[in-house]
Amino acid sequence: MLPEDPSLAPNRYNLNNELAKERNRAAAERTLMAWIRTCLALISFGFGIDQLVAVLGRTQISQASHPSPMARLLGLCFIGLGTFAMVAAILEHRQVLRLIRRDDYLYRPGRSISLTVATALTLLGVASFLGILISALTR
Repeated sequence: MLPEDPSLAPNRYNLNNELAKERNRAAAERTLMAWIRTCLALISFGFGIDQLVAVLGRTQISQASHPSPMARLLGLCFIGLGTFAMVAAILEHRQVLRLIRRDDYLYRPGRSISLTVATALTLLGVASFLGILISALTR
């Protein structure tokens, strides 16, 4: 908030600085919204896998081939990853807003949530691939 009389304003209240802070805040909001969409997709995908396994377990078609408990575990892993990423995104968002409010803001790169989630998804993919491969080879 700028004071009414510009002569009373300290030098740190520069219109360019304030507009830059607003742009950074808006960018932080867009980033959080992107994380919300990503996390919702991960959680929905995990829930969908679990529901699909549950439906297949109740049908007569799947009586010959029992659904693997690994499929349910995979669904739970997606739900857990989506929840973890959402918590991390919220914490990062709060930290970015706190930094923007400071007058002596200095950019310091931090850990990337995207890299963490991408690594976890890669590990999930490798584990799923190996589980399906082992299941196919043992039949």
